[in-house]
Amino acid sequence: MAVGKTIDVVVAVVVNASNEVLVSFRHASLHQGNLWEFPGGKIEPGESVKSALHRELMEELGLVIRQCFPLQSINYKYPDKSVRLHVWRITEWTGVARGLEGQKIAWHPVSELDSLDFPAANAPIVKILQLPALIAVTPIVASLPELESVIDGLLRQGITLIQLRQPQLSAASYLHWFQCTSKLCEAQRVSLMFNGELRDFSASGAIGYHANSQRLLALDHRPVAAEILFSTSCHSLEELQHAAALSADFATLSPVAVTYKYPVDKILGWPMFRELTSQVSIPVYALGGLCRDDLVVARSHGAQGICGISLFQP
Repeated sequence: MAVGKTIDVVVAVVVNASNEVLVSFRHASLHQGNLWEFPGGKIEPGESVKSALHRELMEELGLVIRQCFPLQSINYKYPDKSVRLHVWRITEWTGVARGLEGQKIAWHPVSELDSLDFPAANAPIVKILQLPALIAVTPIVASLPELESVIDGLLRQGITLIQLRQPQLSAASYLHWFQCTSKLCEAQRVSLMFNGELRDFSASGAIGYHANSQRLLALDHRPVAAEILFSTSCHSLEELQHAAALSADFATLSPVAVTYKYPVDKILGWPMFRELTSQVSIPVYALGGLCRDDLVVARSHGAQGICGISLFQP
């Protein structure tokens, strides 16, 4: 069957304080029926994405949205139709969720979403939701044993995603250090992101590739396969938009707060962080001058979580 016009659909990701996400079970008679899905529906002609989001959550669940942020845009082709999903994170709402259209609903732990059967187009949403709230970046160190000590300290803190950043090293030395420390992480089932020369990525065995802002702007397409994590460092709307155009899985945006690396006039602050992240549809982590207690305020301003170096060090 020929695939016609792309259908625009709004999707709501509603996560409660227990890190459970609200899901609905599609009626058997619907396209992709008898599968779990995230709430939402078709955007009507002339309707804005945000208006559709508010309408759908009220009609389907009886929820009134107080605060929301774009999370990701997903294009997917089924054999019989093409859809464009406009995925938004709902951070504040009022009301008690009910299946007002006769659908079964449930709050399901984010960590266990893989156990549910979703439409194929929803798979990238599950991938995003399972990103951690905290990402550690390694400080610059003088030796491999010192780096291994740093990694061990992060593992003891329960960090599950670490970006190995050592810009002082040659490409060959960085690859060697990465391969050595990745063994420590693999033993603890912790993901280590590669932040080195792209040409060395395949030899690293890494689960993900991180591009600094300079490498980001030199890219004209996504540098790794869809199943491999791809993240970027951003400091401006231009860089965030470029990361989104490359289908990055997530980005960091800095500096949010005062830090020794940047002059005061370069500090974004939370209002600007919210403004910039609201204009792109990829998950964004706040970075720069933060502490762990900033996680709540970060998420209230549209962040996926927080990322940093010093907040994880003694």
